[in-house]
Amino acid sequence: MVREKLKVSTRTLQWKCVESRADSKRLYYGRFILSPLMKGQADTIGIAMRRALLGEIEGTCITRAKSEKIPHEYSTIVGIQESVHEILMNLKEIVLRSNLYGTRDALICVKGPGYVTAQDILLPPSVEIVDNTQHIANLTEPTDFCIGLQIERNRGYNIKIPNNFQDGSYPIDAIFMPVRNANHSIHSYGNGNEKQEILFLEIWTNGGLTPKEALHEASRNLIDLFIPFLQSAEENLHFENNQYKVSLPYLTFHDRVAKLKKKKKEIAWKSIFIDQSELSPRIYNCLKKSNIHTLFDLLNNSQEDLMKIEHFRIEDVKRILGILEKK
Repeated sequence: MVREKLKVSTRTLQWKCVESRADSKRLYYGRFILSPLMKGQADTIGIAMRRALLGEIEGTCITRAKSEKIPHEYSTIVGIQESVHEILMNLKEIVLRSNLYGTRDALICVKGPGYVTAQDILLPPSVEIVDNTQHIANLTEPTDFCIGLQIERNRGYNIKIPNNFQDGSYPIDAIFMPVRNANHSIHSYGNGNEKQEILFLEIWTNGGLTPKEALHEASRNLIDLFIPFLQSAEENLHFENNQYKVSLPYLTFHDRVAKLKKKKKEIAWKSIFIDQSELSPRIYNCLKKSNIHTLFDLLNNSQEDLMKIEHFRIEDVKRILGILEKK
Protein backbone atom coordinates (compact mmCIF):
# COMPACT_ATOMS: atom_id res chain seq x y z
CA MET A 1 0.00 0.00 0.00
CA VAL A 2 2.82 2.38 0.80
CA ARG A 3 4.49 1.74 -2.55
CA GLU A 4 1.25 2.28 -4.40
CA LYS A 5 0.61 5.59 -2.65
CA LEU A 6 4.14 6.74 -3.48
CA LYS A 7 3.63 5.88 -7.15
CA VAL A 8 0.46 7.93 -7.39
CA SER A 9 2.07 10.87 -5.59
CA THR A 10 5.13 10.81 -7.86
CA ARG A 11 3.02 10.74 -11.02
CA THR A 12 1.14 13.87 -9.99
CA LEU A 13 4.20 15.88 -8.93
CA GLN A 14 4.21 19.23 -10.68
CA TRP A 15 6.39 22.31 -10.53
CA LYS A 16 5.75 25.80 -11.79
CA CYS A 17 7.15 29.31 -11.62
CA VAL A 18 4.88 31.53 -9.54
CA GLU A 19 6.99 34.71 -9.72
CA SER A 20 9.72 35.95 -12.03
CA ARG A 21 11.28 39.38 -12.32
CA ALA A 22 14.45 41.21 -13.34
CA ASP A 23 15.29 43.84 -10.73
CA SER A 24 18.29 44.90 -12.84
CA LYS A 25 20.55 43.48 -15.55
CA ARG A 26 22.58 41.78 -12.82
CA LEU A 27 19.83 40.69 -10.47
CA TYR A 28 17.13 38.19 -11.45
CA TYR A 29 14.60 36.61 -9.11
CA GLY A 30 12.44 33.53 -9.48
CA ARG A 31 10.05 31.70 -7.14
CA PHE A 32 9.04 28.12 -7.86
CA ILE A 33 6.82 25.52 -6.22
CA LEU A 34 6.85 21.72 -6.31
CA SER A 35 3.86 19.71 -5.08
CA PRO A 36 2.30 17.55 -3.79
CA LEU A 37 5.03 15.98 -1.66
CA MET A 38 4.76 13.47 1.15
CA LYS A 39 5.74 14.52 4.66
CA GLY A 40 9.51 15.10 4.89
CA GLN A 41 10.18 15.07 1.15
CA ALA A 42 10.12 18.85 0.73
CA ASP A 43 13.00 19.34 3.16
CA THR A 44 15.03 16.57 1.49
CA ILE A 45 14.64 18.13 -1.95
CA GLY A 46 14.98 21.72 -0.74
CA ILE A 47 18.30 21.18 1.04
CA ALA A 48 19.79 19.27 -1.89
CA MET A 49 18.60 21.83 -4.45
CA ARG A 50 19.96 24.77 -2.46
CA ARG A 51 23.40 23.16 -2.19
CA ALA A 52 23.39 22.29 -5.90
CA LEU A 53 22.29 25.81 -6.87
CA LEU A 54 25.03 27.46 -4.83
CA GLY A 55 27.86 24.97 -5.38
CA GLU A 56 27.38 22.86 -8.51
CA ILE A 57 26.48 25.36 -11.25
CA GLU A 58 29.23 26.69 -13.49
CA GLY A 59 29.75 30.32 -14.44
CA THR A 60 32.13 32.40 -16.56
CA CYS A 61 34.57 35.00 -15.20
CA ILE A 62 37.64 37.04 -16.08
CA THR A 63 40.48 35.28 -14.27
CA ARG A 64 43.60 37.12 -15.46
CA ALA A 65 44.67 40.48 -16.88
CA LYS A 66 47.84 41.03 -18.91
CA SER A 67 49.76 44.19 -19.77
CA GLU A 68 53.51 44.69 -20.17
CA LYS A 69 53.15 48.35 -19.16
CA ILE A 70 52.00 47.53 -15.62
CA PRO A 71 54.95 47.18 -13.20
CA HIS A 72 52.90 45.76 -10.31
CA GLU A 73 49.33 45.39 -9.05
CA TYR A 74 49.37 48.45 -6.80
CA SER A 75 50.91 50.85 -9.30
CA THR A 76 49.22 53.83 -10.94
CA ILE A 77 49.26 54.77 -14.60
CA VAL A 78 49.49 58.35 -15.84
CA GLY A 79 46.22 59.45 -17.39
CA ILE A 80 44.10 56.83 -15.63
CA GLN A 81 42.10 57.80 -12.55
CA GLU A 82 41.98 54.33 -11.00
CA SER A 83 44.95 52.37 -9.72
CA VAL A 84 45.76 49.01 -11.29
CA HIS A 85 44.29 47.26 -8.24
CA GLU A 86 40.98 49.14 -8.64
CA ILE A 87 40.85 48.22 -12.33
CA LEU A 88 41.37 44.55 -11.47
CA MET A 89 38.55 44.76 -8.90
CA ASN A 90 36.27 46.29 -11.54
CA LEU A 91 37.13 43.48 -13.97
CA LYS A 92 36.28 40.97 -11.24
CA GLU A 93 32.72 42.35 -11.13
CA ILE A 94 32.07 41.94 -14.87
CA VAL A 95 29.23 39.43 -15.38
CA LEU A 96 29.56 37.17 -18.43
CA ARG A 97 27.24 34.63 -20.00
CA SER A 98 28.60 31.78 -22.11
CA ASN A 99 28.71 28.05 -22.82
CA LEU A 100 32.47 27.94 -23.40
CA TYR A 101 34.75 25.35 -21.79
CA GLY A 102 38.40 25.80 -21.05
CA THR A 103 39.92 29.28 -21.33
CA ARG A 104 39.61 32.01 -23.97
CA ASP A 105 41.34 35.31 -24.59
CA ALA A 106 39.71 38.74 -24.74
CA LEU A 107 41.04 42.27 -25.19
CA ILE A 108 40.39 45.87 -24.17
CA CYS A 109 42.05 48.54 -26.32
CA VAL A 110 40.74 52.10 -25.89
CA LYS A 111 42.25 55.57 -26.38
CA GLY A 112 41.35 58.28 -23.87
CA PRO A 113 40.01 60.54 -22.65
CA GLY A 114 36.76 58.84 -21.71
CA TYR A 115 35.22 56.08 -19.68
CA VAL A 116 36.11 52.43 -20.25
CA THR A 117 33.14 50.11 -19.68
CA ALA A 118 32.32 46.47 -20.24
CA GLN A 119 31.12 47.20 -23.78
CA ASP A 120 34.74 47.97 -24.75
CA ILE A 121 35.80 44.36 -24.14
CA LEU A 122 36.43 42.46 -27.38
CA LEU A 123 35.10 38.97 -26.61
CA PRO A 124 35.27 35.58 -28.36
CA PRO A 125 32.03 34.60 -30.16
CA SER A 126 30.89 32.19 -27.44
CA VAL A 127 30.82 34.86 -24.70
CA GLU A 128 28.50 37.80 -24.11
CA ILE A 129 28.35 40.56 -21.51
CA VAL A 130 25.29 40.77 -19.27
CA ASP A 131 25.64 44.48 -18.43
CA ASN A 132 27.57 46.63 -20.92
CA THR A 133 27.51 49.65 -18.58
CA GLN A 134 29.75 48.10 -15.91
CA HIS A 135 32.60 50.53 -15.18
CA ILE A 136 36.25 49.56 -15.65
CA ALA A 137 38.32 52.77 -15.74
CA ASN A 138 38.27 56.53 -16.33
CA LEU A 139 40.87 57.81 -18.81
CA THR A 140 41.56 61.46 -18.03
CA GLU A 141 44.17 62.02 -20.77
CA PRO A 142 44.82 60.80 -24.35
CA THR A 143 46.22 57.54 -23.00
CA ASP A 144 46.27 54.18 -24.78
CA PHE A 145 44.57 51.66 -22.51
CA CYS A 146 45.30 48.11 -23.72
CA ILE A 147 44.85 45.04 -21.53
CA GLY A 148 44.63 41.38 -22.49
CA LEU A 149 42.16 39.25 -20.55
CA GLN A 150 41.76 35.55 -19.85
CA ILE A 151 38.22 34.21 -19.54
CA GLU A 152 37.41 30.89 -17.91
CA ARG A 153 34.36 28.81 -17.09
CA ASN A 154 34.33 26.92 -13.79
CA ARG A 155 32.40 26.55 -10.55
CA GLY A 156 32.82 27.79 -7.00
CA TYR A 157 35.61 30.21 -6.09
CA ASN A 158 39.03 30.72 -7.63
CA ILE A 159 41.20 32.66 -5.18
CA LYS A 160 44.36 34.18 -6.64
CA ILE A 161 47.62 32.79 -5.26
CA PRO A 162 50.24 35.40 -4.23
CA ASN A 163 53.08 33.60 -6.04
CA ASN A 164 50.99 33.20 -9.19
CA PHE A 165 51.94 36.64 -10.51
CA GLN A 166 53.91 36.72 -13.74
CA ASP A 167 55.57 39.59 -15.56
CA GLY A 168 52.71 41.77 -16.76
CA SER A 169 50.11 39.11 -15.92
CA TYR A 170 47.88 39.36 -12.86
CA PRO A 171 45.38 36.76 -11.60
CA ILE A 172 41.93 37.95 -10.54
CA ASP A 173 39.76 36.43 -7.82
CA ALA A 174 36.86 34.74 -9.58
CA ILE A 175 33.40 33.96 -8.23
CA PHE A 176 32.05 31.60 -10.86
CA MET A 177 28.69 31.06 -9.15
CA PRO A 178 25.85 32.66 -11.17
CA VAL A 179 23.40 32.04 -8.27
CA ARG A 180 23.69 34.78 -5.67
CA ASN A 181 21.33 33.23 -3.17
CA ALA A 182 18.80 30.41 -2.84
CA ASN A 183 16.21 29.69 -0.15
CA HIS A 184 13.58 27.04 0.36
CA SER A 185 10.47 27.00 2.52
CA ILE A 186 7.72 24.46 3.16
CA HIS A 187 3.96 24.74 3.42
CA SER A 188 2.16 21.77 5.00
CA TYR A 189 -1.53 20.91 4.67
CA GLY A 190 -3.80 18.03 5.56
CA ASN A 191 -4.10 16.07 8.81
CA GLY A 192 -2.35 13.09 10.37
CA ASN A 193 -1.01 10.50 7.95
CA GLU A 194 -2.59 12.35 5.03
CA LYS A 195 -0.37 15.39 5.56
CA GLN A 196 1.27 16.71 2.40
CA GLU A 197 3.77 19.44 1.63
CA ILE A 198 4.46 22.13 -0.94
CA LEU A 199 8.10 23.12 -1.54
CA PHE A 200 8.85 26.77 -2.34
CA LEU A 201 12.24 27.60 -3.95
CA GLU A 202 13.51 31.17 -4.26
CA ILE A 203 16.50 31.83 -6.54
CA TRP A 204 18.48 35.02 -7.15
CA THR A 205 21.02 35.10 -10.02
CA ASN A 206 23.49 37.63 -11.41
CA GLY A 207 22.16 37.41 -14.98
CA GLY A 208 24.70 34.83 -16.13
CA LEU A 209 21.75 32.44 -15.92
CA THR A 210 18.08 33.06 -15.33
CA PRO A 211 16.59 31.46 -12.18
CA LYS A 212 14.76 28.93 -14.37
CA GLU A 213 17.97 27.98 -16.20
CA ALA A 214 19.77 27.68 -12.86
CA LEU A 215 17.03 25.37 -11.55
CA HIS A 216 17.33 23.11 -14.61
CA GLU A 217 21.15 23.06 -14.40
CA ALA A 218 21.16 22.23 -10.68
CA SER A 219 18.65 19.42 -11.27
CA ARG A 220 20.79 17.88 -14.02
CA ASN A 221 23.89 18.08 -11.84
CA LEU A 222 22.12 16.35 -8.95
CA ILE A 223 20.95 13.57 -11.25
CA ASP A 224 24.52 13.07 -12.55
CA LEU A 225 25.81 12.77 -8.99
CA PHE A 226 23.33 9.99 -8.17
CA ILE A 227 23.65 7.99 -11.41
CA PRO A 228 26.46 5.74 -10.04
CA PHE A 229 24.07 4.45 -7.37
CA LEU A 230 21.61 3.37 -10.08
CA GLN A 231 24.05 1.21 -11.98
CA SER A 232 22.77 -2.33 -12.17
CA ALA A 233 24.78 -5.48 -11.61
CA GLU A 234 23.38 -6.72 -14.91
CA GLU A 235 25.75 -4.33 -16.70
CA ASN A 236 28.61 -6.68 -15.68
CA LEU A 237 30.69 -3.85 -14.32
CA HIS A 238 33.58 -5.08 -12.19
CA PHE A 239 34.93 -2.64 -9.66
CA GLU A 240 38.59 -3.29 -8.95
CA ASN A 241 41.25 -0.94 -7.64
CA ASN A 242 38.75 1.94 -7.88
CA GLN A 243 38.42 1.50 -11.66
CA TYR A 244 35.76 0.03 -13.91
CA LYS A 245 37.13 -2.71 -16.11
CA VAL A 246 34.81 -3.47 -19.02
CA SER A 247 35.85 -5.25 -22.15
CA LEU A 248 34.90 -3.97 -25.57
CA PRO A 249 36.21 -5.85 -28.60
CA TYR A 250 39.60 -4.20 -28.93
CA LEU A 251 40.03 -4.66 -32.64
CA THR A 252 36.64 -3.10 -33.30
CA PHE A 253 37.40 -0.04 -31.19
CA HIS A 254 40.97 0.21 -32.53
CA ASP A 255 39.96 -0.13 -36.17
CA ARG A 256 37.15 2.41 -35.93
CA VAL A 257 39.31 4.98 -34.18
CA ALA A 258 42.18 4.35 -36.62
CA LYS A 259 39.86 5.20 -39.51
CA LEU A 260 38.83 8.37 -37.78
CA LYS A 261 42.45 9.37 -37.15
CA LYS A 262 43.21 9.05 -40.88
CA LYS A 263 40.57 11.69 -41.54
CA LYS A 264 41.37 14.02 -38.67
CA LYS A 265 43.65 16.20 -40.82
CA GLU A 266 40.68 16.98 -43.06
CA ILE A 267 38.65 18.34 -40.16
CA ALA A 268 39.56 20.93 -37.55
CA TRP A 269 39.18 18.47 -34.68
CA LYS A 270 40.93 20.82 -32.29
CA SER A 271 38.28 23.48 -32.84
CA ILE A 272 35.32 21.17 -32.13
CA PHE A 273 34.67 21.12 -28.39
CA ILE A 274 32.86 18.26 -26.70
CA ASP A 275 30.08 20.58 -25.56
CA GLN A 276 29.19 20.95 -29.26
CA SER A 277 28.49 17.22 -29.49
CA GLU A 278 25.39 15.31 -28.46
CA LEU A 279 26.82 14.08 -25.17
CA SER A 280 24.78 13.61 -22.03
CA PRO A 281 25.67 15.90 -19.11
CA ARG A 282 27.11 12.93 -17.19
CA ILE A 283 29.44 11.84 -20.04
CA TYR A 284 30.47 15.45 -20.62
CA ASN A 285 31.32 15.97 -16.95
CA CYS A 286 33.38 12.76 -16.84
CA LEU A 287 35.40 13.79 -19.92
CA LYS A 288 35.92 17.34 -18.70
CA LYS A 289 37.26 16.13 -15.34
CA SER A 290 39.82 14.08 -17.30
CA ASN A 291 40.96 17.17 -19.27
CA ILE A 292 39.28 16.02 -22.48
CA HIS A 293 37.86 19.19 -24.03
CA THR A 294 37.86 18.64 -27.83
CA LEU A 295 37.18 15.82 -30.28
CA PHE A 296 40.92 15.84 -30.99
CA ASP A 297 41.49 14.95 -27.32
CA LEU A 298 39.00 12.09 -27.66
CA LEU A 299 40.79 10.65 -30.70
CA ASN A 300 44.04 10.56 -28.75
CA ASN A 301 42.59 8.38 -25.98
CA SER A 302 42.35 4.60 -26.24
CA GLN A 303 39.47 2.46 -25.03
CA GLU A 304 41.51 1.59 -21.95
CA ASP A 305 42.13 5.28 -21.24
CA LEU A 306 38.42 6.05 -21.42
CA MET A 307 37.44 3.11 -19.21
CA LYS A 308 39.82 4.33 -16.51
CA ILE A 309 37.70 7.46 -16.13
CA GLU A 310 35.70 7.36 -12.93
CA HIS A 311 32.02 6.40 -13.41
CA PHE A 312 32.57 5.69 -17.14
CA ARG A 313 30.58 2.80 -18.63
CA ILE A 314 30.62 0.59 -21.72
CA GLU A 315 27.58 2.40 -23.12
CA ASP A 316 29.49 5.67 -22.86
CA VAL A 317 32.30 4.38 -25.09
CA LYS A 318 29.76 3.18 -27.67
CA ARG A 319 28.03 6.55 -27.54
CA ILE A 320 31.31 8.41 -28.10
CA LEU A 321 32.23 6.18 -31.06
CA GLY A 322 28.89 6.95 -32.66
CA ILE A 323 29.40 10.70 -32.23
CA LEU A 324 32.98 10.60 -33.56
CA GLU A 325 31.88 8.69 -36.67
CA LYS A 326 29.01 11.11 -37.24
CA LYS A 327 31.40 14.09 -36.99
